[in-house]
Amino acid sequence: MSQAEHPDRQRPGHEVTLDDVRQLMGASTPHFALQLRNRIAKLVRGLPAGHPARIEGEREIARLTELGLLGELRGHAAEPGMKTLASVTGQGDPHGDPAAH
Repeated sequence: MSQAEHPDRQRPGHEVTLDDVRQLMGASTPHFALQLRNRIAKLVRGLPAGHPARIEGEREIARLTELGLLGELRGHAAEPGMKTLASVTGQGDPHGDPAAH
């Protein structure tokens, strides 16, 4: 995945919108999470603190950072006698469920 931005978003005078942020959020997986995080950070960094796109972007940056560093939990919680899938770090449930370790 490239970190190049869509030309319309680089146009002088383009006002960043919630849709701009949400377009980047769409297909986030652990493999691409940190690249998407960087693109969203670059997109919203010049917006004022209370701007809706910046608020949404910062929330998504935190989620993508966690997803990129810890992996994801797939499916539902383990059934009795079954282990959940390990995160990419190999440390069980990335969200801290001690039953998954």
